[in-house]
This record gives sequence, structure tokens and C-alpha cells, in this order.
Amino acid sequence: MEINKDIGRDKNMENNVKTIKNQENIEKNSEKTLKNHEKTLKNENFDKNVELSQNEKPLSQNKNSNEKQLPQSENLTVLYEDNHLIVVVKPQNVPSQSDITGDDDMLSKVKRYIKEKYNKVGEAFVGLVHRLDRSTGGIMVFAKNSKTASRLSQQIRDGEMKKTYYAVTTKIPQLRKGKLINYLKKDERNNIVKIVPQGEKFVKRAELSYEVLQTHDDLALVEVKLITGRSHQIRVQFAGINCALYGDNKYGKDKTKPTKNLGLWAGRLEFIHPTTKQKMTFACPPLESDKPWNYFYLDKYFLK
Repeated sequence: MEINKDIGRDKNMENNVKTIKNQENIEKNSEKTLKNHEKTLKNENFDKNVELSQNEKPLSQNKNSNEKQLPQSENLTVLYEDNHLIVVVKPQNVPSQSDITGDDDMLSKVKRYIKEKYNKVGEAFVGLVHRLDRSTGGIMVFAKNSKTASRLSQQIRDGEMKKTYYAVTTKIPQLRKGKLINYLKKDERNNIVKIVPQGEKFVKRAELSYEVLQTHDDLALVEVKLITGRSHQIRVQFAGINCALYGDNKYGKDKTKPTKNLGLWAGRLEFIHPTTKQKMTFACPPLESDKPWNYFYLDKYFLK
């Protein structure tokens, strides 16, 4: 009887050992399954990152997913934005507002941007308070409501909005620093502005101050501050002193070769915020890789 009991104990111990081994195998399989699942998740995340890098990554991957992301459909450089206004950079050769060409314009771009970003129903209100010529690039401010548009427009009329341009002339001005005062008359039919005697009808006084910053061969980089804001003013007044702007085939076609970019950039804009009353200053240089800007060192004028 004692022998049979020993045999029974041995069998029970063998069964217990088998059970423990089975449990260990189950745990090992579970660990393998968990590791494979982790690898799968990592691979999925990696694939998502690759996809984002091929298209366009979000502005911040650490931001709360509930926060609104900037719309990706508009190629728009935004320098500043709040509930009242938006400050953007207009590329050269893009109209400020729609014209007879039907080309996409800045006003339409900003409207689409705001509509998409804030999920607005219908067309977004955007007030155009000033313009840049199609061939001129640089900083523009748009109003987001009628009250802001009215207040910014009043600043322009009162001379409180300050605009600084950077121009490249095809001849170095005789005076390195000075003022230009002329009387201009626009030929609406041919879209051209001429310097005329003060006594003519329908003339407008045009005034600016300028300073030559750098020279390169016959070219000059000139800082221009507008005192009045007339159509084609800078181009006409510098052509009037035989210093037509680089690439200007309208007012300097006998002196320069037509190029893709006009040597004129609205690089600095200053105004009083219509609601907070704070002084707002924005500066943005043109691309130094583009002609004629690549002939000069620009950064130091936009860091002050």
C-alpha cells in the first residue's frame, strides 16, 4: 500500500510540473504577443510620421488635438493675427484684390484662409485698407471687422500708418539722402502715372524721403519712406530723377531689362492697434536668393 501511495504522489508531482510548464509557456506566448503588438503600434506611428513629412507636418505635434490647426490649403505667410486684424506677406506679382486678369489675389486668399480656419459659414468679412501694386511684394494688413477697417483707414488718412519700402534703382541717386516732391497725374485708360506741372487739373501731390543703404556696380539699395501714398509713386518719382527701378519695364523700359521681379518691396509696416492702442511694428525682408535682392546684404535692416 505504501508503494502505491508513493507512485500516486509521483504522478501528482509530474502533473503539477506539467501544469507549471504550461502556464510558463502561456505567459511567454502572451509576452510575445504583447511585444508584437507594441511593434505594430510603433510601425503604425512611424508610417504616420513618414506620411506627414511627405506632405506637411502640423504646426505643433505637441498641441492639444482640440486646438484649431492652420489651414493647409492656402499658401499664406501670416506674420500676426488676432480677433481684429491679420498681417500677411504678399508675394510679388500677385494682385492685392481681384482685377480683370482673374488671377488669384491676396484679398481672396485671406478670406479663404479665415473661412477655413474658423469654419465660417458663408464668405468671411475681410476689409482691404491699403494696397500694394501687383509687382510689389511685402507686408499688408487686413481688417477682420468693419470697425477695425474704419479705424485703420483713418490712420492712413491721418498719416499715422508708416510704410517703409526697399527699392533697387538702376542708377545711384546723386544725393545719397533726400526728399522727392512731385505732382502726379494718372492716365486711367493706359494705367500709367506721369509727373506733371502743379497747375494741371486732377493732379496729386506726391512726397517721399529716401536714403541709399548700399551700392553694387550701378545698382543702389534704397530705403524709401512714403509721406503720401499715390499709385506707382515710388516707381514714377525715381524714374523722374533718372534712377528707374530694377525690372521696371513700365517706367524704365529704356534703362533696364524686363525681369520677373520688380526691385520694390514693402518691408516694414507700423500702425497703432485699433483696439489695444499698442504700437505694432512688422518687418519682413524679400528673399535674398531672388534678383535683384541677392546683390545686397539685407538682414541687418530688418533686425532693428
